[in-house]
Amino acid sequence: MQYSAKVMDHFANPRNVGEVAEADGVGEVGNPACGDIMKMSIKVKDNVIVDAKFKTFGCGAAIATSSISTEMVIGKTLDEALQLTNKAVAEALDGLPPAKMHCSVLAEEAIEAAIDDYLKKTTGKGLEKKKAPSHEDHHHHEPDFRPN
Repeated sequence: MQYSAKVMDHFANPRNVGEVAEADGVGEVGNPACGDIMKMSIKVKDNVIVDAKFKTFGCGAAIATSSISTEMVIGKTLDEALQLTNKAVAEALDGLPPAKMHCSVLAEEAIEAAIDDYLKKTTGKGLEKKKAPSHEDHHHHEPDFRPN
């Protein structure tokens, strides 16, 4: 598998490893299929992410996507950070092999989970959930057949 120099750099020298002391929000996501687990913690001041750290158990791509995504959200407002897509994470690393794109999705989800946790703690209300995954969409559109 061919990784970009940026992926290798963030894997070999990950940024923002660890946990933010007295974190305002913590999100943990995992992909049981590949065994990657990502834990993201954030510090928020005046609606801006002033610090973000990660702990990732996973492959090099999972570590690299965690590392670069923390760099991408520090200094951003919560709304700006929520705009971060897995595609942007992958592009910031000069691309990921197709088999590793799920790692960038995990990074996006970990940030969302940390922000969701922060909002629940501060406002009592988490993020509005995104549109349901496509496999759930099918249930809405299929006729309701039930055996008699």
